[in-house]
Amino acid sequence: MFHSSAAHSQDREHTWTTAPAPEDHAYHPDQSSADAGGGHPTLPGGAPGPPERRRFPGMASQIKHARRFVERVLSDSPQCQTATLLISELATNAITHSDSGAAGGKFEVTVYQAPNWSRVEVRDLGSLDQPRAQHHDPYDVSENGRGLDLVEALAATWGVQKRHDGMGRLVWFELVWEDEAALPGEL
Repeated sequence: MFHSSAAHSQDREHTWTTAPAPEDHAYHPDQSSADAGGGHPTLPGGAPGPPERRRFPGMASQIKHARRFVERVLSDSPQCQTATLLISELATNAITHSDSGAAGGKFEVTVYQAPNWSRVEVRDLGSLDQPRAQHHDPYDVSENGRGLDLVEALAATWGVQKRHDGMGRLVWFELVWEDEAALPGEL
């Protein structure tokens, strides 16, 4: 379970810096998603183009705008629907479990893409707890607590990083897909 440290948000000023580029975190298909990060990636299909980034007010009404942003950026990707679902989960977590959901809070979404690969990042204003998948019983019918379980199940890799200045964190996921032109049996 996560606990927001929203009460502490009034005691500090939040500044935003440029989010780390994808080359700061390697894609390692043989690594556990929780262990991913560090090194230089060998991306399927080549290097990513410039990132697209957007900042949102930390309100529940902004989750749909974060989804639309990712949907627009990844509209040509066969993983667009998956990315849209996962950004909804991460944006919800940002406003529910971090100082981003406090008055005046915000969160930022960054999308990188290359042929056959995308990376989506959410930067929030942090909390006292570290995000982690909960691994719920599949027959549990409660409506909450499955966001990072979905990310873990659907993403090629994902991870969490604290900001160097201690003022928030970055939660990210990567999606990988086959080149549709290279699939056998299709004309």
